[in-house]
Amino acid sequence: MPRRTSANSPVSATKSPAWFDPRQRTPAFVLQTHQSPRRTWEPPRTNYFRIWWIAAGSGTFDADAARHSFQPQQLLFFVPYQHLRISVQSPLVATEILFHANFLCVETFHAETGCSGVLFNDLYGPPVVSITGSALATVNGILQQLTEEQTSRGLAYEDASLSYLKILLIQAARQKAGQPQVCKPGNDFRHPLLEPLRELIEHNYCRLHAPSDYAELLHVTPKTLGRCVREHLGKTLTDLIRERILTHAKWQLLHTLRPIKEIAAEIGFRDELYFSRLFKQQTGVSPKFFREFETEIRGGSNLSMTLSSAPIRE
Repeated sequence: MPRRTSANSPVSATKSPAWFDPRQRTPAFVLQTHQSPRRTWEPPRTNYFRIWWIAAGSGTFDADAARHSFQPQQLLFFVPYQHLRISVQSPLVATEILFHANFLCVETFHAETGCSGVLFNDLYGPPVVSITGSALATVNGILQQLTEEQTSRGLAYEDASLSYLKILLIQAARQKAGQPQVCKPGNDFRHPLLEPLRELIEHNYCRLHAPSDYAELLHVTPKTLGRCVREHLGKTLTDLIRERILTHAKWQLLHTLRPIKEIAAEIGFRDELYFSRLFKQQTGVSPKFFREFETEIRGGSNLSMTLSSAPIRE
């Protein structure tokens, strides 16, 4: 396991493991609350999926290279092995849901909810969903039920928690589908350049890694395209391309036994060591550890999907 560093964390109502490992008898599903005054901290990396419900407070968060803002009545979605940095501007009260793929595999559930690539691993939009209207009461009710299940741990509480989690993801996916994808007030996600850029990256990320390549294809200057991506997606174009490449690599490492060298070459890296350094910089672990550790704790279930039937996006 990667080295765990102590985090300058907020006050938590419950203590949860930073890392899921069933061999250590850590739970695959955890619910905890956070309360924090104005401060900045970096939660430790984890192999859990994370959902944050912001009950009160506002601020910004950095998820890998992207920066976004948050405010009350929003859900935030984070993927395993992601680096987070949270800056609180007004006192925070939040509920955090952590679950591993052993509890709910987002990759197989995504066909029903659209949550994979929409709520999690959405490279082209913020991982933020505002909850409004009647959905607000629904979400609050689900969180209350999850809290009660985790507290009482009655008969089949894990099954009940799984059901509530699925309903929460469905509600969030529905809400996001009806919202304009904005990162900051006044920034319309549907900028004329962003949709063609998305298409170009999806078709060319394995061979085109330079921002200038995409600027040339879109007939704009690299500066213009870079500013558009930064203003609307909260990250650089280089970061966006790199995230797409590594999303592909993570999927291949998780779901196939292809050699790491072969995967690296497929996404345009002739130097396997360079690819490994980039992967570790992004996830905190090496490609070899990522594959072997997750395959072991999942009992090999992650290798059941075939390349012909499974999507590339996580």
